[in-house]
Amino acid sequence: MMKTAADFPTPEELNQLSDEKAQPLMAELTDLILYYDRQYHGGDELSDSALPDSEYDRLIALNAAFEARFPQFIQPDSPSSRVGYSASSAFDKIIHTQPMLSLSNAFSAEDVNDFISRIKRFLALDETEAVELTAEPKIDGLSLSLRYERGQLVYAATRGDGATGEDVTANVKTIADIPHQLKAASPDIVEVRGEVYISRSDFTALNAHQAERGQKVFANPRNAAAGALRQKDASITAERPLRFFAYAPGFLSEPISDTHHGLLAALMSYGFQVNPLTRLCHTADQLLSHYDNIAEQRPELDYDIDGVVYKVNRFDYQSRLGQVSRAPRWAIAHKFPAEQAVTTLTSIDIQVGRTGALTPVARLEPVSVGGVTVSNATLHNEDEIIRKDVRVGDKVVLQRAGDVIPQIVRVITDARDNDTEAFSFPRHCPVCGRDAVRPEGEAVRRCSGGFECEAQARERLKHLVSRNALDIDGLGEKQIDQFYELGWVRRPSDIFALTDRYDEIAALAGMGTKSADNLCQAINAKKTIELERVIFSLGIRQIGEATARLLAQRYQSLTALLEMASEAEDSESPAYQELVNIDQIGHSVADDLIRFLTAEENRRELAVLTDILTIIPPEAPAQDSPVSGKIIVFTGTLSRQSRNEAKAQAERLGAKVSGSVSSKTDYLVAGADAGSKATKAAQLGVTILDEDDWLALINMA
Repeated sequence: MMKTAADFPTPEELNQLSDEKAQPLMAELTDLILYYDRQYHGGDELSDSALPDSEYDRLIALNAAFEARFPQFIQPDSPSSRVGYSASSAFDKIIHTQPMLSLSNAFSAEDVNDFISRIKRFLALDETEAVELTAEPKIDGLSLSLRYERGQLVYAATRGDGATGEDVTANVKTIADIPHQLKAASPDIVEVRGEVYISRSDFTALNAHQAERGQKVFANPRNAAAGALRQKDASITAERPLRFFAYAPGFLSEPISDTHHGLLAALMSYGFQVNPLTRLCHTADQLLSHYDNIAEQRPELDYDIDGVVYKVNRFDYQSRLGQVSRAPRWAIAHKFPAEQAVTTLTSIDIQVGRTGALTPVARLEPVSVGGVTVSNATLHNEDEIIRKDVRVGDKVVLQRAGDVIPQIVRVITDARDNDTEAFSFPRHCPVCGRDAVRPEGEAVRRCSGGFECEAQARERLKHLVSRNALDIDGLGEKQIDQFYELGWVRRPSDIFALTDRYDEIAALAGMGTKSADNLCQAINAKKTIELERVIFSLGIRQIGEATARLLAQRYQSLTALLEMASEAEDSESPAYQELVNIDQIGHSVADDLIRFLTAEENRRELAVLTDILTIIPPEAPAQDSPVSGKIIVFTGTLSRQSRNEAKAQAERLGAKVSGSVSSKTDYLVAGADAGSKATKAAQLGVTILDEDDWLALINMA
């Protein structure tokens, strides 16, 4: 089970957190948000792997608190500087003429009043002066950008990462709400942004049709809409009841209106659907009143919404306000609170994950929450159980904000029986019986069984063959479970021995010779594999894709990585110091990596894999560049390239990119708002370069 915000320190606890513990936690938080962004913006239409909006918002807020407290550890792909998720390679890419931004969130009337006050301060308006804003429902769909030239639809692109989206023009042309030709006179170039969605009634009918055909039903309307829009075959998209609400402009060759409200009227004249609940407001009270009005209508609406968006009406004000990070200053999303219900907790089960984490799950008397029947809730960890004093038999309040496992908000202690006992968290793994240990300073208790624990072994094997790891086509979770139960796979190397079981695989129900052929070919194809994929596939705690890539670039082979781990067992050794000085790798990450790579059972398994696989090292960094062998630290905001791009470029040129300044640092590259790293570099006499100096040094000016 994935971590949640409750598994990290609270914003209030950050002041007590050391730099050593903060850096790996920030990296882990970035990876977690990136995972959920991938699920939300680029996921499978049938996926039920979602996260409540409220929980996602908690993660984003926690990330912002971390970055405010520890700016020196801001990740290069931080959620604060990223929108959405990278465009899929399955589609042609379209660079947005103007970025498609995200929105900041408001959760209370106080937040809304603060939003308006900030606008007035920024614009130097008198506090008593009214600012017109529009209020419109926030549709839970998929963002889309449409470009028209001389009134004709030229292309359509998904949001992607906000800068680059996917070309879905052919699919969009099947949506009845989107005109191919604008119905009224317009500027030569008009870009229209809006939301693709499936109505609730159409979604019900679509799932009924899926069930009748014996096919898997869709997880929710948004996933169904996203998957339909991203089909490679436009005829499949045409079968899905997609709809579209227009809500904003992109690039315009000339203005259409001076105000957002006027622009929406123009969009309707062009033939677009604009949400009829959009209102023009002049005060915070009017905004909040309309928010309440929409919230009351929400259960009866034929489309899913998760809040109300407020936008400054005047475009000249919008232009002056501009944006901060990934969001405009002139707009905000006032989110709805999570929906709640009361039920009885019947038992607490302990699940064991890939890294051995013991996660408690509450089993509940089924109850309808927001129209969805739920019977499970996450309890996060043993501290959360103690904090909320959750006991079997309790009446509990649940909340949810999507078709996902909800959370227990609180216990109704007045309804508790006197004879209930506090839950005793197990000290041994419920699957294999081995010790479940909780390292000092961590919130999670973990099974020590490794591959000897069936639960861990199954999850590790599923991770090994997953898309971003070895990516073995035709070998998914179902097949891993089946082969594990047959005793054919227990460890990673067993995957590659499956080709010796061709006849047995072909004889399995539902397989046959064709499936066996395809599976064996897919396994053999992955015997030649990139080093970064191998490292990531091992499922080492805290080693995500980005960290695996860094390790592959630095050490170039699995043998070198193992040798480093042996030398780095001594935390005073040069090998350990080199490891922790790699950008984004702190002591906690290093310790987990060394612990895994020095465990005898893992070393034996890696020796077998090394004999089986042909491991491709990453492109070797340059040896003769001006920065070969130099230690570089980047800080602040760069204007001509992202920090992530700059770091990757430095590594290709043979430099070693570090996350912290020390006396061994050769250059600090300082962008805007450089902060404490620049101060420390100056104190240590480290050469400080601005972005132009850096580009000149590497002959890229």
